Amino acid sequence: ESVAQGRGIKCSQCTKILKKIKALAGDDPDEAAVAAALQKGCRGLGRTVGKLCQRLVKKYQDQITEALQNGDMAQDICTAMGFCRS
Repeated sequence: ESVAQGRGIKCSQCTKILKKIKALAGDDPDEAAVAAALQKGCRGLGRTVGKLCQRLVKKYQDQITEALQNGDMAQDICTAMGFCRS
C-alpha cells in the first residue's frame, strides 16, 4: 500500500474516513448535512486516524462535499484524491 504523495494517509485510512463521513451524511445529503458530517466524522476514529482525518477534511473539503452530494463511493472519492490506485 503506497503512501499517497508522502502525506501519510493511506488508501485504507482514506476509505475508512470517507465511509464514516458518508454514513453520517446519510443518503442524498445537502451541503449542511455534509458539513455536519465532516465536522463529526473525525471524532471517534482514534488519535492518529482522527488527525489524518482532520487534515484530509481541511484540504479536500470542497471535493469531498461535492463527491458526497453526487453519491460517490468512499473508494472512488479516495481514488479521485490520489490516495487509492484505480
